[in-house]
Amino acid sequence: MFISSPSTAADAQEVDPMTEHIAFETPQDVRDSVFELVKLVGKEGHGVVKKGANEVTKCAERQTAQMVVMAEDVNPPELLAHIPQICKEKGIPFIYVDSQEYLAEYAGMASGTKTAAIAILEVGRDATDRFQSVKDQATTLAA
Repeated sequence: MFISSPSTAADAQEVDPMTEHIAFETPQDVRDSVFELVKLVGKEGHGVVKKGANEVTKCAERQTAQMVVMAEDVNPPELLAHIPQICKEKGIPFIYVDSQEYLAEYAGMASGTKTAAIAILEVGRDATDRFQSVKDQATTLAA
């Protein structure tokens, strides 16, 4: 645990540095739905995704992302700390999954690689229903 440097002992708060970029908790059943969506639009080609923190940041800033998916196990967490704020400012739904490795795998990246985040830019007809469901869940969780 990391303890922030407080002005007094009463101000001390424990902060888990691994959760710095996490704005809300994502239930496991929702995470499973997110992975299914990522697999549809990424690995199975029913959409267009951009991978990696830099690409996701650009897509969010340019408002070309329809949704952003971030991994919770990113280290250092500062890598993604700015993305939820950009998404909020631009009205882009975002959600979390637990693993960079699984996110990369379901997005269609080579085995053994990791990605901190992906941006979903386009959703094909076959993935529209799943996308809308995950988007609604992300919006509800972020509220």
